[in-house]
Amino acid sequence: MPWRQFGPPDPNGDYVALVSFLPLKSFSRLFPFVVYTVQVIKQLAKADGLVGYSLLANPLSKRFWTLSAWKSEETLRAFVVKTPHVQIMKSLSPYMAGTKFVRWPVKGSQLPLQWDDALRRIS
Repeated sequence: MPWRQFGPPDPNGDYVALVSFLPLKSFSRLFPFVVYTVQVIKQLAKADGLVGYSLLANPLSKRFWTLSAWKSEETLRAFVVKTPHVQIMKSLSPYMAGTKFVRWPVKGSQLPLQWDDALRRIS
């Protein structure tokens, strides 16, 4: 999914970038994962503090990545603990194999975030 931006960022503004790696243990959880992804995308559309996001999927290898930029660490944390995201994390946790999350500061002039940079950071 290409980068989806929610308004222009301030080029001199400070933001928080997040890349996540979400590998599934088995193909049996693939359909529920896709359903949950649709729910999270709907939540993202209403999220306070979201600057933009993108998704990368390789369903044949059961590997998924998210990439997002937030106005602050606080707005990112507020999103993570809200329903449905928090419930989805609990439901999927037993079926995930080695999730990873990396945060870093970015300037608005560095947006949109680039996948090549994000994947280097999380590898």
